[in-house]
Amino acid sequence: MRAFSQVDVFTDEFLSGNPVAVVHDADDLTTGQMAAFARWTNLSETTFLLSPTDPAADYRLRIFTTSRELPFAGHPTLGSARAWLERGGTPKTAGRLVQECGAGLVAVRRDGDRLAFAAPPLRRSGPVPPSTVDVLAAALRVEPGDILAARWAENGPAWVAVQLASAEAVLALDPDPAAFGEYPDVGVFGPHPPGGEADFEVRAFVDEDGTFVEDPVTGSLNAAIAQWLIPAAVAPAAYVAAQGTKLHRRGRVHIEQSDGEIWVGGDTVVGITGHVAL
Repeated sequence: MRAFSQVDVFTDEFLSGNPVAVVHDADDLTTGQMAAFARWTNLSETTFLLSPTDPAADYRLRIFTTSRELPFAGHPTLGSARAWLERGGTPKTAGRLVQECGAGLVAVRRDGDRLAFAAPPLRRSGPVPPSTVDVLAAALRVEPGDILAARWAENGPAWVAVQLASAEAVLALDPDPAAFGEYPDVGVFGPHPPGGEADFEVRAFVDEDGTFVEDPVTGSLNAAIAQWLIPAAVAPAAYVAAQGTKLHRRGRVHIEQSDGEIWVGGDTVVGITGHVAL
């Protein structure tokens, strides 16, 4: 029996964000055992906390979907950091954690009760070709001219990020799951009118081993979008993105550029604690 936590991420209200399952003290588990448990939880991600191999890190994290292991993902990073702290983890540097994962070292800072991770470097960026825009438009069931811009946004997951004219247009999307083809991770965003609680609406569409799903709230996607929008002056240095609206969630992602880095933050709620027989 080993400690287990389930954390709701990017929300301050349990059941309104994106849950991640976290297994503690997982050093002796095999990759096969981890993958099997991730399939069993049937959550978008399940993580395993291990001892670090890099002396600069506080802990090591392995991240699994129901079908694959990811080098990095956003909401599992924040949820696992919260679970590690709740179980008595003490970071080497006060107010700042360092996570070791497949993408390298990822810094996580504490801002009161809120956690934020430093957006990892993009592995692939830049505009997608017009032929890809046409495929994305067909998959999203919009006209190619409705897509204001589209860019590669790979930072672990192989995101393609698509900009629409408004949050209303984003919320109106009714995608065709069969039409995404070779683009299994597609994120779409558009601005809300000024003066509201959120500045942008975000949706994430994922093909998970042949099953098309919409992810409730997605840290990696929001990180990549921020790395596009803030340097291009499309978004201010600090803004809030809403996600999960169509899934009856109330995800809020807090973006801030400071000290030359883009930080992706959110509230976290520990909803379940106990032990798991692994």
